[in-house]
Amino acid sequence: MHGSSAPVASDSMVPGVSPAIYSEADFRRIADLIHAETGIVLSERKKMLAYSRLAPLVRRSGLTSFSAFLDTLGGNGAVMTEVVAALTTNHTYFHREPHHFDHFERVVKPGLVARALAGEDVRIWSAGCSTGEEIWTLLMVLLGSGREAGMKLARSKLIALASDISTNALGGARAATYPASALDALPEALRRTWCVPTTDEGEPRLKIDPVVQAMVRTRVLNLMGDWPMRRPFDIIFCRNVMIYFDAPTKDRLVERFARQLVPGGYLYIGHSERVSGPATALLEPVGPTIYQRSGAP
Repeated sequence: MHGSSAPVASDSMVPGVSPAIYSEADFRRIADLIHAETGIVLSERKKMLAYSRLAPLVRRSGLTSFSAFLDTLGGNGAVMTEVVAALTTNHTYFHREPHHFDHFERVVKPGLVARALAGEDVRIWSAGCSTGEEIWTLLMVLLGSGREAGMKLARSKLIALASDISTNALGGARAATYPASALDALPEALRRTWCVPTTDEGEPRLKIDPVVQAMVRTRVLNLMGDWPMRRPFDIIFCRNVMIYFDAPTKDRLVERFARQLVPGGYLYIGHSERVSGPATALLEPVGPTIYQRSGAP
């Protein structure tokens, strides 16, 4: 899923750990653990996914059963981080769900640019940023295709936060280098202005301009945990993250997002996601999966 870490199906088996020592009880423990830690729901059909993703960690630990391995997780935060990473994946691409970026460019961008150039703080959050394609798309759209005007904006007090629970995904965001073909969906003018050609073992690649990279703070953040950010955001993108959560978790998270927005700020969510629960009193729909925080800006 985009912008976050989500389970994906796999039927592959991993040699070295016998299926006989992977029980239904083990899977329930794994499902309960990942739900408590991340909010993600692992359905019964993900049983073999959990096996295939965790078996290498079990084997590496020197233990011979999933049960024994799971017993070790309570006091080992580093291994727990690996478990979360193993049970999640990151599917995303540049300019995904383009109607969001169209709305952002037409409706939201002019006000943000004016405020930033006037010296005001502007804050943007890509929650569940995955490997970075979303935040780079958003910032390139914001900076525009004119280098000179974009540089002025980049030197303003505009700060972007890109967070994800997966350290592996954030590594990709921080590297900010992608196959050139991965950026084909972006307008050519933006690619030309804010990407730098490079090569990696002969493959054409594009690196996000250091000017754009300097605008972003990347952080490991579990959306189910405490949020260290004390100041509200003007824009929050959290797309295709909540589809893996149960309804109560979704409702709590959306309400937290709403309260983390400035009055008049915008929340963008995935195409199959909806705002429900207490957040409906705080957010007004203004477009397909686009919501605005109630109250005057």
